[in-house]
Amino acid sequence: MKPYGLRYTRGSVKAIHRSLGLELLVTGGQSGVDRAALDVAIALDIPCGGWCPRGRLAEDGPIDKRYPLQETPLARVIQRTHWNMRDSDGTLILARHRPRGGSIALPSGIGVYRPRLVVNPESFRARHQAIRFIRTHKISNLNVGGPRESEDPGIYAVTRAFLLRLFSPFLVPAYRHLQNQWGADSR
Repeated sequence: MKPYGLRYTRGSVKAIHRSLGLELLVTGGQSGVDRAALDVAIALDIPCGGWCPRGRLAEDGPIDKRYPLQETPLARVIQRTHWNMRDSDGTLILARHRPRGGSIALPSGIGVYRPRLVVNPESFRARHQAIRFIRTHKISNLNVGGPRESEDPGIYAVTRAFLLRLFSPFLVPAYRHLQNQWGADSR
């Protein structure tokens, strides 16, 4: 799904995420934060991928095949989370409330020694914190995680808006177009 009608060149968005040092956005495909990250990456032509549970399981049903995710051998979500953290250089957790489970609770004792940052995507300073985190830790493969839609209703839309500001700060007029294109049923 390409964001038609936007006023940018394909190279400008690539220049923005590459100026951050990003080569790949990694996420697991669950509803909410994960799905918003995938939708923004696809819309802005940012390379994306990651691991999802066997059977492409998510709380809202099977994960659509248009998302470039590989299935783990097990259907357990902890394996998906562990492998996405393992295959990335750092994890950005987007949560409006105190996060639980997944990327935040996974103990570093199981071999995942990667930097993690938790930010509220509605915070005025969140974009600056995320950019500083990515640059400071020289993250090229960024894992993005956070609550599923049922745990925090509306987190999909909030995350989508935040990631659009993060990866394409010059696309502010495009928000309306992307919201109309994706609609409320994209979660």
